[in-house]
Amino acid sequence: MDKMDLWKKAVNLRKQLGKDATSSIDIFALAFSIEHLSIVYYPMGDRLSGICVKNSVSNVIAVNSAMTIGRQRFSLAHELYHLFFDDEKLTAICTKNIGVGSEKEIDADQFASYLLMPPDALSDMVRQIKKTHSDKLSVKDIVRIEQHFQISRQAVLSRLIAEKELTMKDSEPMRKNVILSALSLGYDDTLYKPTPKEKQYGTYGYYIQQVDRVAEKGLVSDGKYEELLLSAYRPDLVYGDDAEGGELLD
Repeated sequence: MDKMDLWKKAVNLRKQLGKDATSSIDIFALAFSIEHLSIVYYPMGDRLSGICVKNSVSNVIAVNSAMTIGRQRFSLAHELYHLFFDDEKLTAICTKNIGVGSEKEIDADQFASYLLMPPDALSDMVRQIKKTHSDKLSVKDIVRIEQHFQISRQAVLSRLIAEKELTMKDSEPMRKNVILSALSLGYDDTLYKPTPKEKQYGTYGYYIQQVDRVAEKGLVSDGKYEELLLSAYRPDLVYGDDAEGGELLD
């Protein structure tokens, strides 16, 4: 698909979700607001990044919670392409590597990059960083970019190579010591780590809303209600969550 068309699709989805065309976005929060969409966090190993299951009744996006938070954000944006712009009904299983696979997978990666790093915003940031057109981006610059847009090193490097701001050779040393490069600049390392193991399983959005609705209408017993929540990896809604020490008073 033409890159301009993918850019337009990304801008239109941002507007549809109530965001402008250039700012950094919280893709998780935006996805939770999409009607009839359930989001499942589940560790899928080191080969898959996400899954999109789409039909006429409801939709599910699963994100590999064993990957870094930055990569999860990119994976969710990738799956949103399948949800909004792919065939009416489908199941898309997406691999870890960016920019490879079928034409649809490559389009979904490009869309995700545009959704999270709008071209105008990225080019403005690069211009601010580089003093002259011939200057090369450093590891410190890459950290600033990935922290601003909150996505993985792999996704940032792939985009900058595509935009001819980096060569493949330039990018190779930047793929090493990723966490250390961020910590040395005073950034938190959350972006570069997976979801904590105790929180890697969970279902949110439409499924939970539907379980609550059938329970409120008395269509299921208390036992069945709890079973439905537990099968969605939500023991916190059944037993409460002691991890935070109970309710917090703001």
